[in-house]
Amino acid sequence: MPALTALLHTRNDALCLGRALETLLPCDEIVVVDHGTHSATRRTAHEYGARIVSAKPNITPSQCLHFARHAWILCLEPRESISEALAASLFEWKADWKPEAHSPGPIAFSVLLREETPHGWQINPTPQTRLVPRSWSHWHGLLPASEASAIPLEGALLRFIQP
Repeated sequence: MPALTALLHTRNDALCLGRALETLLPCDEIVVVDHGTHSATRRTAHEYGARIVSAKPNITPSQCLHFARHAWILCLEPRESISEALAASLFEWKADWKPEAHSPGPIAFSVLLREETPHGWQINPTPQTRLVPRSWSHWHGLLPASEASAIPLEGALLRFIQP
């Protein structure tokens, strides 16, 4: 069974971080990379058992992967939460994972993103690559870049407008 690290980048996200962290039950470790917080973000992360790492100036996403203790990284933003269906899918993935059943090379997994808007919830039709191996090298900002070959997982990430 593969172990899973959740990786979140924060900066003054105390109001929304708790909701994200409380949904990360499938994760064996939570790492919060703090980018100069001036709010209660660090205290909130600590209350949920997250390990807090201070980001150095000009840190790259691939350098942040070295903070994780496990081979698989689930990346999300502080204003995102995993749905119950995605949590169940992650537990199932962990229980059924057989590396020899997949081709060699980096494998990634994608999820759908449901975004809260002023007019209700909308599904982003482009799958989001969010579960990657520690050796991942394709990034778009602080999140994994879209990977066409990423294997879709059931469930969705929920992105909220307000805390």
